[in-house]
Amino acid sequence: MPNSAPFVATPAATATIRHELSFLNAFRVVQALVYAGLAFSPPGLGWPQLNAPDLAHGMVTLYLVFALVMLLLNRRSMPHALVVVGATLVVDIAVAVMAIAAMHDARIGIAMMLAVNLSAGALILPLRLSSFFAALATLGILGHTFFGDSASNPGDRDLLEAGLFGLAYFATTSLCNVLGRQLRATEALAEQRSTDLANLAQVNELIIRRMKTGVLLVDDANRIHQINESAWMLMGNPGADQRDLGQLAPELSRRLYHWMTSGKLDETATQLADGVPEVVPRFTRLAPNDDSHVLIFLDDTSLLSRRAEELTLTSLGRLSASIAHEIRNPLAAIRYSAQLLAESDSMDATDQRMVEIINNHCIRLNEIIENILQLSRRERSRPETLDLGHWAQAFVEEYVQGNDLGADSLRAIASSGTPVAAVADPQQLQQVVWNLVQNALRYGRLPGEPARVMVVTRQGEHGVPILEVIDRGPGIAPKVAAQIFEPFYTTHEYGTGLGLYLARQMSDANQAALEYVRVAGGGSCFRLVLTPPARSPAETSEVAQTATR
Repeated sequence: MPNSAPFVATPAATATIRHELSFLNAFRVVQALVYAGLAFSPPGLGWPQLNAPDLAHGMVTLYLVFALVMLLLNRRSMPHALVVVGATLVVDIAVAVMAIAAMHDARIGIAMMLAVNLSAGALILPLRLSSFFAALATLGILGHTFFGDSASNPGDRDLLEAGLFGLAYFATTSLCNVLGRQLRATEALAEQRSTDLANLAQVNELIIRRMKTGVLLVDDANRIHQINESAWMLMGNPGADQRDLGQLAPELSRRLYHWMTSGKLDETATQLADGVPEVVPRFTRLAPNDDSHVLIFLDDTSLLSRRAEELTLTSLGRLSASIAHEIRNPLAAIRYSAQLLAESDSMDATDQRMVEIINNHCIRLNEIIENILQLSRRERSRPETLDLGHWAQAFVEEYVQGNDLGADSLRAIASSGTPVAAVADPQQLQQVVWNLVQNALRYGRLPGEPARVMVVTRQGEHGVPILEVIDRGPGIAPKVAAQIFEPFYTTHEYGTGLGLYLARQMSDANQAALEYVRVAGGGSCFRLVLTPPARSPAETSEVAQTATR
């Protein structure tokens, strides 16, 4: 309920309470000085007439000391503002009633000043307490009217004045209490809006700073006011004190001048510094009729090429999938017929060799079709928590049972005795590791020697789960290793160049990182850094990047 809580403990509300309490304490000092001026006025003035001079002098002196002490303790009394305001209002009311009794001629002014005390207190106190003190002040004035010096014959005027002052006390305290609550609610809302605006400004600044598109703000003197990280990199990492666009990027400055004078935009790509990608600059004014500031956007052509490549791959995947579906049925018929021919007893060795060639090429074509269909299918991953060591052991056993390895060897090795937990889609992880093992058995062998492939599971730094497929073959040349994850890149005459590309795509879908690591002393290692359980995606990405360095 609003009356049960006087204010919300926010920094703005606390500052408001401090100001209101400071005003009340400062006014009390002025009030005490007025009382002192009335009580110690020269006798020659004859006003006000003191009914009890000694009482008035002592009371006023004590009240002035009390007011000064409360003003000095203003900051320390903030944690107990409600108790302090309530206690001081009781003193204010008691002193005002005694001042009216001692200086009856000044009763109207004293009663009016008491209304200021009650109103200032109502800004801080709840409505019930404010009303209580208004009632206490009214009873004090009425009590003086009935039981004071004129109690034997209280005049109608005195009663009417006391009643009107009581009504004014209730009205002013109610009004000030409502105004105080509305003021605090408004300040709380303003503070919340200010916080929201500050957060929004930080978010906007972060978004602009992390944008892939370079953004610069340039004034009419050709000086750079703001620059985000992408623009800073695309301009060759200039120093913080270098702000002249003409010196940093003369070609960009020339294009800006040409655009501002002619209104025509040069959309050809240009390189702003050595060793950075080419960009296509775009310009726009910060305000429609303001020529003093211009926003410059630098579009990285490598990003545009990547987006175009993604669109091309998507279109190609759809086209290839439709073709693959059409090829699959006649291919199945050819393979089935070849299998039937292989079962014939009347075939000589030459015909059996021909049938074997047909079967082998049917198998290879079927693998190509599967890869193309996987390229077109981007199924959503269904992650589960896996014991990576047990999963790798089961995978190796299943692979060995389903494939004739001959003299080649495939082993699962757990480098630590503790279980290695990881979160991944088991089916997609199966496809990734199967592809890596297939490549290792096919290409990871030295001439004249069998392939030796290991599936190693271990925990990396910060407890991230790692699965590695290692062979002892000749390794991959650095120039080739830089391109092996690109689609349709292959060094084998019968390869499609899609296997490793699809493996990395499925790894990304499982928030895992797949990379190639050259093994010292010969061999290759494909390392898969997986997601640990009960870890947020942001933490997982940070830890995975740390582990793969």
